[in-house]
Amino acid sequence: MLRQTLSVVRDLPRLHEIASVLIHYGWGDVVRILGVSHILERAGRLLHWQTTSEVTALDLPVRIRMALTELGPTFVKLGQVLATRVDVFPPDWIAEFEQLHSRVPPVPFEAVRPLLEKALGHPLDEVFDHFETSAFAAASIAQVHRAVLKDGSRVVVKVRRPDIVPKIEADLRILGHLARLVESEMPESRRYQPSQIVQQLQRSLRRELDMVKEARNIERFAQNFANEATVHIPRVYWEYCSEVVNVQEELRGVPGTDLNAARAAGLDLGVLAARGGDAVLKMILLDGYFHADPHPGNVIYLPGNVIGMIDFGMVGRLTDRRREQIIDFLNAMVLKDEEGMLNVLLTWSGEAEVDEERLAYDISEMVFSYDNLPLKDVQIGPLLADVTALMRDNNLTLPSDLTLLFKALITLEGLGRQLTPDFHMVDHLEPFIRQVYASRYTPAAMAKRARHGLKEMLEVVLGLPRDLAHLFRLARRGSLRIDLDLKRLDHFGHQLNRASNRLTMGVLTASLVVGSSIIMTVEGGPTLFGLPLFGLLGFLIAFFNSLWILFSIWRSDRD
Repeated sequence: MLRQTLSVVRDLPRLHEIASVLIHYGWGDVVRILGVSHILERAGRLLHWQTTSEVTALDLPVRIRMALTELGPTFVKLGQVLATRVDVFPPDWIAEFEQLHSRVPPVPFEAVRPLLEKALGHPLDEVFDHFETSAFAAASIAQVHRAVLKDGSRVVVKVRRPDIVPKIEADLRILGHLARLVESEMPESRRYQPSQIVQQLQRSLRRELDMVKEARNIERFAQNFANEATVHIPRVYWEYCSEVVNVQEELRGVPGTDLNAARAAGLDLGVLAARGGDAVLKMILLDGYFHADPHPGNVIYLPGNVIGMIDFGMVGRLTDRRREQIIDFLNAMVLKDEEGMLNVLLTWSGEAEVDEERLAYDISEMVFSYDNLPLKDVQIGPLLADVTALMRDNNLTLPSDLTLLFKALITLEGLGRQLTPDFHMVDHLEPFIRQVYASRYTPAAMAKRARHGLKEMLEVVLGLPRDLAHLFRLARRGSLRIDLDLKRLDHFGHQLNRASNRLTMGVLTASLVVGSSIIMTVEGGPTLFGLPLFGLLGFLIAFFNSLWILFSIWRSDRD
């Protein structure tokens, strides 16, 4: 508790700034509910509770995007994380979050140079034959410079901004406190899982802050595509990499955003679309380790229609079990298999309460809408958007490791169709699905699964005596405890409490009536309108108590 108090005091200036921005964009009620205003006013930091009419006239998602932009890099990254939660937020919100970019003016090189030379351990002129002091790309966390090593290798140097870590850590602490406050003070917000989203943000930001982790990501992808001549992953120069600096090969080609330049260079856009789609699907379905943001800005088209990929700060990872679920789900989608889709969605729902009949009906309706559409014309992006809308309508939430995957697939199809309108991801999915299913049912794979299942069963059987002995020991000590999680138990306790309150009021009211009747027969004492005063007051109190009881019963029946 003391640590949390000290943390809040330390972050008060930033907390005041966040609260002021929220109020400006029409979130004053949220600030009041969370109690942030009281903290700041007690600290002597008064807030101006004003929101301009121009701001309040804007749609809510627009105001949220503008507030996140103004609050800086951590909150911009928060918006980018929210853009992956297509299962939670409707399309108009996602569209606004996708507009958030962390492009900012670069830090002057004079401020970066000492940090860079300290991380490299040498002056720049001892490491590089040439170094461009003007950054050609800059984001909220790092900026990128072109350079040439002493051996003539052309590289890009990604260096973290000075003093960025304390700012982000302060924002993460505040966001953690706010998420917990939102969940406790606004129960309706729990469906959006604010604490889980903040945790996802923390993991993402801390990965991006460590330049070595991105270098490891690059190395892993390079190994996975070592035998693929159509995909090029930059080389990492490990001798110059650290937590602060990442030095990697410069890919010299056509930026993915410049299609006219790609045509002028004689590249085949259809081939590029096919190779890019195959590369990302291989990452997802075969490797279980994928680039989570394959938009045109992260792609370089190289001579020979080779796909070059950059910016591996945001990656996704799938366990073998999750990868099998994804393959089963995509196969069911392609084949319009309602039962197969239902089974996978129920698995993903975990312990959430699900109305299976309604979910099955919604899946049937969705599949029916694609019934007359030829398979080659089915677009995975809109289909996944329909699936996530279905999940929102049924109060289901995607597991966090799948939100990046859905986002990556939608982005990938958009990239392919930008290159050529004839790009159909379904055509590229089917070969991978067949390959996975073929490998899943080989004798070696089936024998491996059988051995794994037998091992698990033996562990359960052999561990049974030990578990039973432990259970009996607890029973002998009187420390055996059984936790029962009964549905609606809290609601039942609340109803019981209300009923007992009404019963108590009824007894008191009856006592007042009896007591007042006795007082009315006693002569003497103060009177009002010729009647004993205390008896009359007793009847009045009993009357109002009766009205309260009747109103309480009526309201309970309506609820």
